[in-house]
Amino acid sequence: MIWLTDITSLTASEFWIVTAIVFLAGLVRGFSGFALSALIMATAVVILPPVELIPMLWWLEMSASLLMIKEGFQDADRPTTYGLVIGNTVGWPIGLWLTVSLDVAMSKIVALTIIVVLAASQLAKVRLGFLASKPGLYGTGIVAGIVSGLAHVGGMVVAFYVLASNAPARSMRGSLVLYLFLGSLVSLFIQLAFGVMDMSGVARGLVFAIPTMIGVFLGQKLFIERLAPYYRPFCLTLLCVLASAGLIRTAVS
Repeated sequence: MIWLTDITSLTASEFWIVTAIVFLAGLVRGFSGFALSALIMATAVVILPPVELIPMLWWLEMSASLLMIKEGFQDADRPTTYGLVIGNTVGWPIGLWLTVSLDVAMSKIVALTIIVVLAASQLAKVRLGFLASKPGLYGTGIVAGIVSGLAHVGGMVVAFYVLASNAPARSMRGSLVLYLFLGSLVSLFIQLAFGVMDMSGVARGLVFAIPTMIGVFLGQKLFIERLAPYYRPFCLTLLCVLASAGLIRTAVS
């Protein structure tokens, strides 16, 4: 136990809290196809700043993607997903530059605010019709990349595009899984270029990948057609509550 807290640079209580967070986030990711990073960023940000969470989240997203990639390729709208990944590649360096330029307290507030706004907008069923176009496709990818670099919640921005196209739940889930997998491959090189992917992030990512993958595996078992209409409202409501709580805690600390 001591060696785990040493390599993750966390206290024993922080270690178990983060373990519980990543397991639950993995459960939601396996069920919904997204929200892993957003859930962790909304909760673990009170323990670790976003700039330290981002490299850890890369490993967790990749481990989740490897478990779900078969479903992603089968169910995704591939041309749309590839366009989003191209835009994501452009936006990621911008978002990451903003993250490393802001102070810790401000980056926490920005990251949590982004999650609240995106989740609340989708719960309100905001539909942006212009997104269902080529400029909308690449523009969404760019914004998703910026938000991913800043708060690692680009999957929620991509969900706006899916909402505009009225895609079925299985297709949306598959597209998000494929997008997050391909986007993670691109973001690794960007994080290395910015020096954000350090050994601490690697150690935490590898350690917490295990409870994350257990959660993802169990979450996949919960995704059945009968529950498909309910999975997105559940995830978005949870994100709003957790991110709002994080904002309040950050403001009063």
